[in-house]
Amino acid sequence: MLQRIKTGRDMLRGLYDWTISLAESRYALWALAFVAFVESSVFPIPPDVIMIPMIIAAPRRAFLIATVALVASVAGGMLGYYIGWGLFESVGQPVLDFYGKTDAAAEFAAKYNEWGAWAVLIAGVTPFPYKVITILSGWTGLSFGVFMIASILARGLRFFVVAALLWKFGEPIRDFIERRLGLVFILFVVLLLGGFFAVKYL
Repeated sequence: MLQRIKTGRDMLRGLYDWTISLAESRYALWALAFVAFVESSVFPIPPDVIMIPMIIAAPRRAFLIATVALVASVAGGMLGYYIGWGLFESVGQPVLDFYGKTDAAAEFAAKYNEWGAWAVLIAGVTPFPYKVITILSGWTGLSFGVFMIASILARGLRFFVVAALLWKFGEPIRDFIERRLGLVFILFVVLLLGGFFAVKYL
């Protein structure tokens, strides 16, 4: 068991190192677009790993790099949405029918749809895996328009904040971004949700 965990960590570390190496290639912008796209549905390494060294190396291109990451990530989110929708129709629904759990799934979908925009926003900004929410949004039938708007806002906020910080402060801000920016985004979302609930219920 421990050996399997160690092997999994080694594989993930190797994938992480490979992703970082893409930032130094002549096709770095294309590599960023690819990683941002697949990360939204299946890939485990976030595009920030490529974005950060790319922007440090060429600060003047910071917002172009952020735009590429945004467009590719949202496009990848559309694929994740389709996977959730398509696979549920072909595989998930018959399984739920067999076990008599269709009503339970419908109840969960209704609850998710009520708060789905917040789920997309939270996952798109914080370190929570965005791919989980893109697939779940398709599976529950969250309005595609709501999904797209929330995805653009969330991913845009995340990538452009990173780009702006690196453009302004360069290498010295890198440690803060890699270690603490996720926590800052989480606190931002908590405050945003708190304000929303205060306005709605108080």
